[in-house]
Amino acid sequence: MQDFKKLAVWEKAHRFTLSTYQATMTFPKEESYGLTNQVRWAAASIPANIAEGCGRDSTKEFRRFLDIAMGSASETEYHLLLAHDLNYLNTDDYQTLSTMVVEVKRMLAGLIKKLTTER
Repeated sequence: MQDFKKLAVWEKAHRFTLSTYQATMTFPKEESYGLTNQVRWAAASIPANIAEGCGRDSTKEFRRFLDIAMGSASETEYHLLLAHDLNYLNTDDYQTLSTMVVEVKRMLAGLIKKLTTER
């Protein structure tokens, strides 16, 4: 078991989630229970799964939660693209958030690879 707050990938994912919540505040009201909720849930799932994995007893379980976080990151990446294509996100915000989530995915991939080779 390790302190998730000490992981750089968790910190970056947390900052990404905060930025995502901020950006979705301008989405149309009729999307409150639609895309707004979906993108926020998917984004928050990334650091939440990293944290949950850190609380598990084995490297295998930790890796499984990192895989789930990776899936959530990909889901979020799509939701951001959809929001941009629907003109809910301006291009600057979309590019910033897209760059952030891709960086989180790279960091997750590196950590997963590291854990896989340590077996």
